[in-house]
Amino acid sequence: MTAPSGPTRALVRTFTQRFSSTPRGARLARQLALVELDEWGIPESTALSADAGLIVAELAANAVAHGRVPGRDFELRMTLLEGVLRLEVSDARRDRRPAVQPHVYQAESGHGLRIVDALATGWGVLDRLIGKTVWAELG
Repeated sequence: MTAPSGPTRALVRTFTQRFSSTPRGARLARQLALVELDEWGIPESTALSADAGLIVAELAANAVAHGRVPGRDFELRMTLLEGVLRLEVSDARRDRRPAVQPHVYQAESGHGLRIVDALATGWGVLDRLIGKTVWAELG
């Protein structure tokens, strides 16, 4: 076995929770993420917590609106590494991949991933055996 090349980051904290694929589940995901971050020493009054809350809200709302499969939950996973907070939301729809939509004047929707793109240092999509995971990182 070969050791990984490049810098490695020590795992500091991790949190995983499943939620019902409903608007209420999306709200609970955001609220619980903020509570968990506070327990990790990242209070709600910080910019990191505020940005993380917005990203979780957008990714969870997208999972409910576009990734919902009846009878399947979505999953929130937060990982705190040295200097990086990784937020992941997994849903059961692999065929519906998110993309940043172009700006449309006075549009009532389609802003979520632009918010994620603006706040995160990076984001992307990973396929799972069932569904996909949309992740975003904050420095």
